[in-house]
Amino acid sequence: MFYETASNRHGLPHDPFKAIVSPRPIGWIGTRAADGSLNLAPYSFFNAISDRPKLVMFSSSGYKDSVRNIEATGAFTASFASRNLSEAVNRTSVAAPHGESEFEIAGLTPVEGTLVKAPFVGEAFAALECRMTEMFRPRDLDGVESDSYVVIGAVVGIHIRDEAIRDGRFDVTTVKPLARLGYMDYCDGGDVFEMTRPVR
Repeated sequence: MFYETASNRHGLPHDPFKAIVSPRPIGWIGTRAADGSLNLAPYSFFNAISDRPKLVMFSSSGYKDSVRNIEATGAFTASFASRNLSEAVNRTSVAAPHGESEFEIAGLTPVEGTLVKAPFVGEAFAALECRMTEMFRPRDLDGVESDSYVVIGAVVGIHIRDEAIRDGRFDVTTVKPLARLGYMDYCDGGDVFEMTRPVR
């Protein structure tokens, strides 16, 4: 099959786009509002985009609390979403009113960042402390701004729990990273294999 996305007439019960671009890591974004209230939300439009310097990005569909808070403070965290915390990750996706803490809703421990004034999940195997470098609204082919907000952050500090390290590596078979597929489907990184890049 083939269809043009301008009309999006795919003839399927659900749009397959996000199922095709998968698995996607989940950015579990922690922020502090200007009034001091805490926010935690999962974003599946999330990834690392550079390692020198270390940069991550996430995109929010609409102007949500995470974006509002980062715009006000310039700081956020990205806690590692893992299979063992999947139910908690899901609970933090609730549309809670501004000022109500998703940490409390999900029964999670907020830990203040060492270098940034934003909370991360104490139960997470790892967390990134980030300072915003850019925020913008991406445009379509006609130059019209979308309703999404892209946030790019420089990673200034990294927390790792001891049990996540095995043989000197952050062991994905232990931590089982949670990833978003299409629809309501998720997967974890339990089935791992290695490949070495070829040399010519």
